[in-house]
Order: sequence, then C-alpha cells, then structure tokens
Amino acid sequence: MTYTLFDFLQLIGALGVFIFGMKIFSEGLQNVAGHRLKAILGGMTRNRFTGVLTGFGTTAITQSSTTTTVMTVSFVNAGLLTFVQSTGVIMGANIGTTITAWMVSVFGFKFQITPIALALIGIFFGFMFSRNSRWRNVAEAMVGFGILFIGLEFIKGAVPDIDTNPAMFAFLDGFSEFGYFSLILFVFVGAILTLLTQSSSAATTITLVMLFEGWISFPIAAAMILGENIGTTVTANIAALVGNVYAKRAARFHFFFNVIGVIWMMAIMYPVLHLMDVAIQTFLGTTMSVMDGEIESRANATLAVSLFHTTFNVANVILMFAFVPYLVRFVERIQPDRGGEEEDFHLRYISAGMMSSPGLAVEQVQKEIQRFAGIVETMHDSVYELLFSLKVDREALLKRIHQYERTTDRLEIEISDYLVSMSERSHLEHVTTERIRFMQMMINDLERIADIYYQISKLSERMKENGAEWSEDAAQEIAHMMDGLRDAIQFMSHNVCEEPEAVDLKKAIDLENQVDALRDRYREAHFARLEAGKYTPSAGVTFIDVLNRLERIGDHVLNVNESASGRRLKAMRIMGLIGQET
Repeated sequence: MTYTLFDFLQLIGALGVFIFGMKIFSEGLQNVAGHRLKAILGGMTRNRFTGVLTGFGTTAITQSSTTTTVMTVSFVNAGLLTFVQSTGVIMGANIGTTITAWMVSVFGFKFQITPIALALIGIFFGFMFSRNSRWRNVAEAMVGFGILFIGLEFIKGAVPDIDTNPAMFAFLDGFSEFGYFSLILFVFVGAILTLLTQSSSAATTITLVMLFEGWISFPIAAAMILGENIGTTVTANIAALVGNVYAKRAARFHFFFNVIGVIWMMAIMYPVLHLMDVAIQTFLGTTMSVMDGEIESRANATLAVSLFHTTFNVANVILMFAFVPYLVRFVERIQPDRGGEEEDFHLRYISAGMMSSPGLAVEQVQKEIQRFAGIVETMHDSVYELLFSLKVDREALLKRIHQYERTTDRLEIEISDYLVSMSERSHLEHVTTERIRFMQMMINDLERIADIYYQISKLSERMKENGAEWSEDAAQEIAHMMDGLRDAIQFMSHNVCEEPEAVDLKKAIDLENQVDALRDRYREAHFARLEAGKYTPSAGVTFIDVLNRLERIGDHVLNVNESASGRRLKAMRIMGLIGQET
C-alpha cells in the first residue's frame, strides 16, 4: 500500500480548493443576480407549481440547495412565506441541486476543462479589482468557476490509484458484496459524507470522482447519491432549531419529503438503474454498459449517475406533488403550534443565521425593524393606559413596560451586530451599504423612543407615590399630545414596511410639526396654570418633563421616517435642521 498520510492531506486540500471555488462561484452568481433574486423569490407566493420553479431557479443561481432551503426556512421564520408556500420551493431546490452533478460529469470527466478554467481566471482576474460592482461580481463568479474545476482536477489526482493500493480497494469492496443491503449501507455513507462536508455538491463530486476512479460501482454511487439527498436536509433543520414553529415545519417537511423519496426509490432501485444504463447507451450510441465498471465506461457512468440524480428528484416531485397536503398535515401534527409564545429578548426573523445574499439579508433586517416599531407602538399604548386608565393594574403594566424596554435594548444590540457582520462583507454594492447605514440609524432612534417611554412610566409612578395630580385640562393636553404622537408612530410603522422610494416623508414631517405645535401651545398653557396655582409645583415639573419627552419622541419618530426613506440629511436641511436628537 503506497497511500500515505501526506497523500491523504493532499486529498483534503484538493477538496478544500473545490469547496472554496464553489463558494466563490455561488456568491458571485448571487451578487450578479442582486435584487433579481428577490424578484425570483416573489414567485414563491403564488402556488406550489410556481414554488417548484422558484426553488429550481434559486438553486440554479446559488448553486446550493442548502442555501436555498436555509433561505426558505429563514423566510418562513420571518413570516415572508407560509409553511405551505415553502413546500414548493423545497421540492424545486431538490431538482436544482442536480445541476452541479451534470456540470461536474460533463465538464469534469468528459472534457479537459482545466486549461479553459485557467484561461477564465486569466481573463477575469483583473476585473475583480474593478470599481464597477457588476463587473466585479461577474469576475468573482468566473474565477470561482475556474477554481472549482481546478479543485476537481486536484481531487482526481489525489484519489488513490486502485492498481497501487489493492488492499484499500479490497477493504472498500468488501462492503459492496452484500447485494441489496450494500445499497442500504451506502445510503447511510452518502448521508454521513454530506454531513461531514456540509455541502451536497461537494459530497456528490466526491461520489462521482470515486466512481470515475473505479473505487465504487455505479449502483453504489447511486445509493450514495440518495443518501446525500437525505444529508442535505440536516443543515436546514439545524438552522430551524432557533426558528419559530413554522420554520421548524419547513425543515421537517424537507427531511420527510426526501426520506420518503429515498424509500420508494430503493424499492425499485435495480430496474431504474438498468433504465439509466440503457438510456446512456442509447444517447451516446455505445453498447458498453456502465454497470461493468470498465475503465472505458467510467466517464459514461458519471453521466448515468447524474441522470439518475435528476430522474429521482423530478420523479419524486411529480409523485409526491398530490400528496403534499397530507405530508403537510403530518408535519403539523408532529410539530404542533403550542401558541402563547412569550415575549423574548432575541431576534425572531434573522435567528436562522446570515443570508448568503446581501439583498435578502437586508429584507430580513427590515422585517426585524418592523417588529421593533411594533413594540414601540405597543409601548405608547401601554404608557397611555398607565397615565389615564383608572382600572389598570399599575404594577403589572409597569413591569410589562420595563420588559418591552429590555426587549428593545437587546434588539438594538443584536440587529446592530447583524448589520455590522453584513457591512464587513467585501464588495457590497453602494446601495446596500447605504441601506445598512440607515438601518443602524433607525434602530438607534427606535431604542431611544423606548427608553423615553420607560422614563415617562417612571415619572408617572413617582407622581403617584408623591400624591401629585394634574389638573383636568393638563391631563387632557397630555392625552391630546399622545394622540398626535400615536398618529406619527403609526405612520412610522407603515413607512418602515415600505421600500425607501415609497416612503411619504412629507406627511411624516407634517405630523412631527403638529406634535411640535402642540408642545409649544401646551407649554404656554402650563406656565399660565403655574401662575394661577392650579396644580402643585411638583405636578407642574412632571407635566413639563413629560411634555418635553413626548416632543423628543416626535423628533426620533421623524428620524426613523427619514432613515426609512434613505434621505435623512436632505430632510433635515429642508426643515432647517429641526428634529435633531437632543
């Protein structure tokens, strides 16, 4: 046996080069697609059939079914997709992932593509330093494509030769002598291989190389491909562990869908493999069977495995399409919605991890900011209730307001960390960088609004403890001020759901001006009441303090609207720099 530890390390290194090339290729394609990827994902919401096409298209762009399924789980977790809508995307992703096998089989074994890959790198390498982001992204994809096939060539060279390593081949061949049970065994081997590489594309490539080099037979390679279809579901299930119940259901559906497919395919495995053999012989015009393992037929055998991979996934989608509602109900039964989710202090919508596409990551952050704005709106109503409701349980309400304030503190930190991680990515488009900057401003202002509401709740409680009370007209003025502020906050919540160009900044400015006008009018009334002795100095101090804090909330609300529009500095110049943070 001549295969040494150094040779094994070269094989691991070659696999690393391949996976690195796949990563660069995938990221480049996603950046080239840009906002069009979001448009493709918009097709998810129509029906299961368009969902299948969407899943196929997205996987073709990302070159990773894992990316598509994790993305889908994240979108379900964010409420951008329903569980039922996600099922079509997951089925389409299974078909889309077969493209990698065809690409490797055709270009990696049937043609000498390494010289072409090196030429591609030579042509496009210079464009990676271009100031034009589109050319830079295209160059990144092409360089990644070249590295991918150079890595494949390295893998082929690093796989031990059968003739010089007969003991190793005998060891592996010993596991393939149990007939049908060998196929079952190698299904598990394929699943484990995918778990170790964390990439079904890498696992598929290793399987094809082993087949091409003669280490495994065509039936064993097909069984490993089935196992890799199961192994690829694990990543999405891991991502769903920190997601909500709907994200977990989407991940479970992917697992059971693939497992059921593998079970029925294993029942008819040998007839299907024979059919693949006949199809390849017919298409290539040869009489050489891919089953015999001869050197001349190994390249054809890789094509047969790719055909088997595609046939299996397409047939599984067709056969299971009508049974999806039953599988959905089964998943809902084993993953019930227990309801009554208590308020936590963590992200909900981006908890499944960083999206591979910056544009889609921005969409997730926007969803989290919408939740942030919703908490602020709830805090406004709670403080209003604390100030003016006579039947409220003040202790419980104060505790709830404090919990909201803690939630917003944690949200600001975690969203900010996520945005920083996004901004550290290289080659982000200028529009994405600007959007990230404005989102940072939005969460800072939202957190400050929550702080001020919490401070007002403490002022209210202190006034209650001191036995101080506002006069009827003073209480009415604070109520009017809060009514005007509620309109501004509700409009702010609407704007953070919109694209920047759809934000109505003029109306936001008008609402903030109304709040300022109320503050000025009620401040004058306050001084008149003090002079007339209508309430105690203590109650008067609390009144003017609450009034000024409410006006500052209006300033922060306008800041959020400006950031949502992406025109904050321009708006401040229009207003003569009013509405600045104090």
